[in-house]
Order: sequence, then structure tokens, then C-alpha cells
Amino acid sequence: MKKHNFYAGPSILSEYTISQTADAVREFAGTGLSLLEVSHRSKEFVAVCDEARSMIKELLNIPEEFEVLFLGGGASLQFCMAPYNFLEKKASFLDTGTWASNAIKEAKIFGEVNVLASSKADNYTYIPKNYEVPADSDYFYLCTNNTIFGTETHTDPHVGVPVIADMSSDIFSRPIDFKDYVLIFAGAQKNLAPAGVTLVIVRKDALGKVTRPIPTMLNYNTHIAKESMFNTPPVLPIYSALQTLKFYKQQGGIEGIYQLNRAKAELLYNEIDSNPFFKGTVTCKEDRSIMNVCFVMNDGKEALEDEFNKFAASRGMVGVKGHRSVGGFRASIYNAMPISSVQALVDCMQEFAKTH
Repeated sequence: MKKHNFYAGPSILSEYTISQTADAVREFAGTGLSLLEVSHRSKEFVAVCDEARSMIKELLNIPEEFEVLFLGGGASLQFCMAPYNFLEKKASFLDTGTWASNAIKEAKIFGEVNVLASSKADNYTYIPKNYEVPADSDYFYLCTNNTIFGTETHTDPHVGVPVIADMSSDIFSRPIDFKDYVLIFAGAQKNLAPAGVTLVIVRKDALGKVTRPIPTMLNYNTHIAKESMFNTPPVLPIYSALQTLKFYKQQGGIEGIYQLNRAKAELLYNEIDSNPFFKGTVTCKEDRSIMNVCFVMNDGKEALEDEFNKFAASRGMVGVKGHRSVGGFRASIYNAMPISSVQALVDCMQEFAKTH
């Protein structure tokens, strides 16, 4: 039976990425060695890093003043590293979910944190709006896609101050306007590669402004100077990332992927809205994520939740059980998810409704 992978992360990778990586694990670039044992400073792997950085800049149309880095520690390390490098006095935050809340907690170690708005009281079922960012903020911080709660900010903020964004679960899913960003970071395990590497896109001329000393390992300038080779980088995830980038280029680049993502999300949300057995959890439809679709059993049907989970599993649906903070179901439909798998989930929902 074909499996349809809706896990939120680590998550689905393209068949191209998996195949190319598997081949390199057996033998990498004609070296006679496995990718798993090759030196990160070999000319063959340095070429991989260079090509991956170049393709990221090309696909996202990144301006020259930015540098692309491959770092360790996951996005969670960036919750600390970002304020270490950018927070001098005060930063403003939008609290839209668990990961934004965790970032707020870390930033408070380094300076004043101004939480402009929060949807926590409503279990993060919408993106707060109608807030103003104080002009004296060192930066404005947001998590653009909230994996657990299924909300997403669909446009780039232009708020009059530098912007830092956690794009761990929607990077490469849409075009980005870099005008006001000084830092974008993303864990690889949603839309880029296996877990183990973190993508960082940082504006070089925005660094070096804080007065505090920064530990060597946590200083972005350290990694810029060493081209992500200050310490041993995660070789396999970086290689896989390059294969994913090649796959994205084959799909028509970011614009092509964006249009497909919108079509996948529309297909699934239309079923949720029309099927009497289900309902979406995001209260403001314009805030619905096109990456993580969260839904529950409709009113009066709650007792069927476990039954639908089992029914979906029997039809090859994997990873649709919702996060404990929301309950119900979550279908993560990242870039590598084919629309045929979304259609299979829709068919499964329709079949469940007919048989019940």
C-alpha cells in the first residue's frame, strides 16, 4: 500500500532528494568513499556547500548584502543566537504559538522584550493584527508559520524596523521580499533536508552593532568568515539540501512551488469546509497555513476522532494525528508533498463520511 506522509517534521522529502542522497551514501562524487565518511574539507564537499549556497541565493533572489550559512543546533539555538547578535536594548515580538513563545523566553535574557500582541488566550487560532511596532525597537520578531496551530503570516512585514523571522516550516514555500529582514532562519527538517542542519540568511552589514561580547561559536561573523566551516558541518543534511534545491528548480522555482502549494491547500480546506464530519481550527480563514492544515471532528462528531485516525491509517495516511495542543488532525503538506497525496486524504475523508 502506498503511504502518504503527513508528518509535521521530520517530514516528507522528494523522491529525487532521497534517491540522490542514497546514491551518495554508497559512493560520493567518484571519491570511492561514502558521503558519511568523506572529509568536510575535501574539494568535493566544499563544492557541494558552495553550490547549495549559490542555489539558495538564486531561488530566493537574495540580495548581495546577505550571507547564507549552514549551522547546527536547530532553530531553537537561533532563539538564543539571534538576540545575542541583534538585541542591544529592546526587541518587539509577535506571540503566535509555541515557537514564538520559546523565542520570547530566550530573548528576555538579553534585553527588554515587548510582546506587541498575542493570540495565546484563544489557543493561537489566529494571527494578531492591528499592532504597532515601536520605532525604537532593535528588531521585530515573528514566526511566519505556526506548525502546531496551523496559522501562517502570508506576507512579509514592513514595519519600519529590522525584521527577524523564524521560517522553519514555510521556507521555500513562497517568494520572499528581503527589504526589511536582517535575519531569517529555518530548521531543515520541514522543507529542505533531514534534521541536523539549520539554514541562516543574515544581512552582513546589520551585524557588529551590539556592545556585549559574543562567544565565538554564537557570533554570526565567525561563521561568515569561515564559510560555515568553523566547525564540522552536518555533511549529509547539507548534501540532501542541495538535492532538494535542484528538485525545486525542476519544479519551476519558488513561484512554481508556491502555486502548487496554494492548490494543495485549497483542495484540502475546501473538503474540510464542505464535509459535515470535520471543521478547521483556525478561526480566521485568511490566517490558515498552506503548510500545516489543522482540523478536528465537527460538533457532535467528537467521539469519532480515534476511529477516523484508524480509518486514515488503514488507507495509507501517516502522521495525520494532531498535536496534543490542538487535538484532532494535522496534515502537513510541505513542498515535497504531491497533490495526489492531498487528493488521497480528501478521498479518505469523503469515504469516512459516507460510511458513517
